Amino acid sequence: MKEQMLNILLVEDDEVDVMNVRRAFDANRISNPLFTASNGEEALQMLRGGQVPRERRLVLLDLNMPRMNGIEFLHAVRADPELARTTVVVLTTSTDERDRVEAFNLNVAGYILKPVTFGNFCEAMSTLNKYWSLVEMAE
Repeated sequence: MKEQMLNILLVEDDEVDVMNVRRAFDANRISNPLFTASNGEEALQMLRGGQVPRERRLVLLDLNMPRMNGIEFLHAVRADPELARTTVVVLTTSTDERDRVEAFNLNVAGYILKPVTFGNFCEAMSTLNKYWSLVEMAE
């Protein structure tokens, strides 16, 4: 079962959203290790510095953040040969079609709009958990 564990990095500046992801993981009995970064710069440091294990790594990425937003983070990840194959799923409130198109152009594995209610948030995390348990992850 250990080989099925994903090392998940949540890149999110809103503490309420971080708490909701943790609660949704608990409610769905998702036991994957969850690491957090509050912006793209911090996330890059964690990925490059080894704080998030390289094996079976997934990034859940908000787009609207200070210092380095999600799109800037994606550009940096895709330009870095050591990180370029990192699986990234966008988890955002942005309904801007330009954000969606640019994220997919930068090879994200998915684009999920943050649900308004906690119940819907739990459902989204459950669906995501089913997805990553079925899909073979790179690296």
